[in-house]
Amino acid sequence: MPIFEYICQECQHEFESLVFGRDKAKCPQCQSQKLSPQLSVFAMSSKGMSSGTKSAPAGSCGSCGDPRGPGACSLGDLD
Repeated sequence: MPIFEYICQECQHEFESLVFGRDKAKCPQCQSQKLSPQLSVFAMSSKGMSSGTKSAPAGSCGSCGDPRGPGACSLGDLD
């Protein structure tokens, strides 16, 4: 299921939302449906990278604060 990131045009609240089928997201703070979709960052496994170097973690997960980085809390190893 895709998770979309939005900024509410009414109250400027930033949030993530699961959107099913033809459902429309709405701001959890003010219930407005006037939203600006945001470009999301997705997680990738560093295993199998051809450069031979591992990059440093990008910081904690924006959703849950997992220190392993974005997506680490919900994605296991992709191998």
